[in-house]
This record gives sequence, C-alpha cells and structure tokens, in this order.
Amino acid sequence: MVASTQSLAASGAGLDALRASARQDPKAAIREVARQFEALFMQELMKSMRASTMATGMLDNQATEMATGMLDQQYATQLAGLPGGLAEAIARQLERQTGTAPSASRGAGVSGAVPRWQPLEAGGRPLAPAGAGGAAAAGAYRAVAQAGAAPAAGGNAARFVEQHRAAAASAAAASGIPAEFMLGQAAHETGWGRREIRGADGVNSHNLFGIKAGGNWRGPVVVTTTTEVIDGQPRKVQAAFRAYASYEESFRDYARLISGSPRYAAVMEVTGDAQAFARGLQRAGYATDPDYAVKLGRVIQTARRLVDQADAARASAGGGLPGVTA
Repeated sequence: MVASTQSLAASGAGLDALRASARQDPKAAIREVARQFEALFMQELMKSMRASTMATGMLDNQATEMATGMLDQQYATQLAGLPGGLAEAIARQLERQTGTAPSASRGAGVSGAVPRWQPLEAGGRPLAPAGAGGAAAAGAYRAVAQAGAAPAAGGNAARFVEQHRAAAASAAAASGIPAEFMLGQAAHETGWGRREIRGADGVNSHNLFGIKAGGNWRGPVVVTTTTEVIDGQPRKVQAAFRAYASYEESFRDYARLISGSPRYAAVMEVTGDAQAFARGLQRAGYATDPDYAVKLGRVIQTARRLVDQADAARASAGGGLPGVTA
C-alpha cells in the first residue's frame, strides 16, 4: 500500500515505506510521489507568499506562525493531485522514464537523445523546494526512480525484451557487445518500444537505437522531429534517421557501428561494466542529453533483470536457458 494521501513521506520510515510500495505497485507509487512533490511545492509557494506579506498585528507570534504553517500544509496536501495539475505532469514523466506507461514523444538520434522532462537542478539533481520539505520531495522522487519503478516482468518491458532478445544475442555474438546492453539501449531510445521512429507517413523505420543518417549512409531514411540539447537547452529539430527492413537489421547495424568505429573504441574496452559502457557512449558523443549515461545505465540494469526473470521462468518450466549474454 502506498503512503497515506493525507501525509508526507518526510521521515526515513516514510521514504522506506514508499520504496517498498514502489516495488509492489510502481504506478501507484509514482502517482503518490508526484502528488507529494506537488503538495510540497504548493506549501513552499504559500510560505513564500506569506513571507512577502506584512504581519497583521500584535497577536502574530511564533505560535501563530506554526499554526499557519500547519494549515498551509493541510491545504497543500488536500489540493495536490487534482486532474490537470503539476502532479499529473510529473507522474506522466516518471512513467515514461521508467517504462511503466506509454509516451507520445519521439525517439532520439545518435547525436542527441530526446531529453525526458523532469524537475532538475543545474547539477542534475531532482529539483525540490528549499528546506526539509524539499529534501523529502527529492527523497521520495529518488525512492521511485531508483528503487521500485522498474517495470515488472509480464508488462510491456518484458514483452520488449522477449521480442528482441534473439536479435540482440545474434548481434552480441558478432560484436562482443553484451546483449543486455543493446536491449537496454534500444529500450531507452524507444521507451520500451512505445516511441519508435516513424516517418511522416507513419512508416516504421525499425531504428531502435536512434542512429541518424549521416553522409556515408546509402540506405533508406525517415525524416522526423526530434529534440537536441543545444547550448544546454532542448530544441526541436528535423533530422534524418536510418531506416531498416527489420529490427534484426537495426541490431546488426548498431553493433557494427559501436564495435567497428574508432570513435567508440574506448567503449568496447568496458563491455564488462554497464555504467562504464553508458558513460563511454556519452563521452563519445552518442547523445547530447547530459544525463544520458545515468538513464541508460539504469535501463540496462532493468533489461538485465528482465532477462534473468525470463530465464528463471523458463528453467522452472523445464524449457532451458536460451543464453542472451555474449
């Protein structure tokens, strides 16, 4: 059960409870985190408004300020989570980031992944109002983002892994790139298959890795709108992406690109470490999203868990283990 809708997960115990609920019911936990963030934001907003207003008289003292603060908290808690509010927008974004709900955004390119909106400070940390309430909001945000928001096997993410694991295994055998790394990156670029790159006519490019069509590409292309981070700001641009006849071809082309290009030589030296692999791709310029490596590393770990779960299920059913990792 998710934390009470009439309280805030400001304590360590509250955050632990939210983490536990996130593992059991990711979607409900995401909605609760979003609601709590909106409540804390509204509370800090009311506090700032009151601070800019002159005191009303001699009866104003520390006790009345405390009572007013408690009243503001009650107002914020009861008003947060209404349809069309900030909580709804945050919940949609968290669901897109964690693969628990469909996303309408497009895929990303080699030179720029579509940045997922999230409240961030300049240093890349989750944004929260100042003070203890803000710390609680940041902690609640991390509770879902890190602990329990990985999609459960049997959902869209598990179907995505099952659909592409054979192609990933084949590309892994030819290139030396672990299949889980490729599955994770394909999942990250497409939102577990929900944001595949399509042309204006709706034709699917089968491009799971957001690889753009550079000057040396002689195959078919699709042109669509994507988001690039330019000078620190996300901007919509038109870009041409490579198009393939099948998903298998997409895996093979990605594997050739990473394993055969001098640009990614350092990446091939760290294929034993998912996070190092993700950082290497970012340093080599695979994407312009400044948080790309952190996001990708997280999705790779989720893909690995899903593969392990599927293998365990097969083993328990007597179906044997197909073996995905190269």
